[in-house]
Amino acid sequence: MLKFILKRIYTAIPTLFLISLFIFGLQKLIPGDPALILAGEDRSLEAIAYIRDAYHLNEPIINQYLYWLGDALQGDLGTSIRSDESVTSLLLTKLPVTIELSIFAMLFAIVISIPMSVIAAVKKNSGWDFSSSLVALAGQSIPNFWLGFMMILLVSVRWGLLPASGYVGPTESLVQNLQTMIMPAFVLGTGLAATLFRHSRGAMLEVLAADFIRTARAKGVSRKVIYLKHALRNALIPVVTMATIQFGELLGGAVLTEQVFTIPGLGKLIVDSVFNRDFPVVQGVVMFSALMFIVSNIVADIAYYVLDPKLRHREVY
Repeated sequence: MLKFILKRIYTAIPTLFLISLFIFGLQKLIPGDPALILAGEDRSLEAIAYIRDAYHLNEPIINQYLYWLGDALQGDLGTSIRSDESVTSLLLTKLPVTIELSIFAMLFAIVISIPMSVIAAVKKNSGWDFSSSLVALAGQSIPNFWLGFMMILLVSVRWGLLPASGYVGPTESLVQNLQTMIMPAFVLGTGLAATLFRHSRGAMLEVLAADFIRTARAKGVSRKVIYLKHALRNALIPVVTMATIQFGELLGGAVLTEQVFTIPGLGKLIVDSVFNRDFPVVQGVVMFSALMFIVSNIVADIAYYVLDPKLRHREVY
């Protein structure tokens, strides 16, 4: 097990290195002089010279990258141009909000997709199968921002059931926190549910056609035990890995959903930073998002290894 984990971590290091090169290179391709942008409206020669020296802008690009990479490895992703706050502290402030939204969205997706996919696989080619597949296709096709606006118009403006936007932390008011999270989590969860439905339905159909399921039926095992104990447990192996990867993507920031509902998470942070030309924050958030995606892939591989005995057996022999 430890050997498997170390191998996955070892293969992730070159990926992170290439991503850091890509992110740093894109920043250098942005038009304009960073020193002039950082100097603001004053732009005195002394201020520009100080900024060039502080950010090593007079040195070759490779040296600038090595300075930035060295600081990033120590947890220093730079300082925000707009707020003069550490990018790392900004990330740590916004991350709990995004984590909460991601957890609620994933719960919505699992609660919706798994029961639908099991019934659709068991009742293959039935009316339920076709209708649930149609609903899943609609959930995957409808843009999150459009669904978010429609939810606001219907649930908040017309019915007045939930707040249209904003965020209240769970420590301030748990009830208001849940109220502000329901709609954005549902909007995010519909797209996730559609993806999980397709994977879990396909996996369930594949398992139901396996020899051990036919053997269980021949032995007179009840349908409930076959579907829930034998079929579903084996079908969930690829679904768990897919859900883990999707959760990692959510941790990178649900940009459009957070912007529509004014949720102060990583997605809104990067949008605001792009409009404010706050390049260190953009750089830090993108790097953190890439790291979260790689970590989620590693966790998905580990989950697959733990759940699938074939991989463990292959490693032993």
